[in-house]
Amino acid sequence: MQSKNIVITDTDYERLQRLIESSRRFRQRDAEHLGDLQHELEAASIVGTGEVPHDVVTMNSRVRVQDLGNGKEFVYQIAFPRDADAANNRISVLAPIGTALLGYRAGETVEWQVPSGLRRLRILEVEYQPEAQRPAA
Repeated sequence: MQSKNIVITDTDYERLQRLIESSRRFRQRDAEHLGDLQHELEAASIVGTGEVPHDVVTMNSRVRVQDLGNGKEFVYQIAFPRDADAANNRISVLAPIGTALLGYRAGETVEWQVPSGLRRLRILEVEYQPEAQRPAA
């Protein structure tokens, strides 16, 4: 995964830190992915929930992306592991693609290493972001 300047809401940051802590105790098979997520959180800019731009991928966002390798488009929702459901395109934030997309904005390209080489996705649109649905205070 490339280093990136990502934006994370304070609420997502706290929940993801708790996920990392609890998962390290109980989910040894996810150790590498937990490390990747921890690295991303350490490099992130943390903002208040009401301050996150509407085009940033946050937890539970639904995002339309294009695979730059084959041109195909996909829609994914970034979910906590317990809510992940591949059949409904809800991908875990612990999956490499989930970690890679988190915090990026529409129009940006994410890259990460997979066994078959470098994978690149362009974020075409954040179709739904929970924070953008909240009424202004």
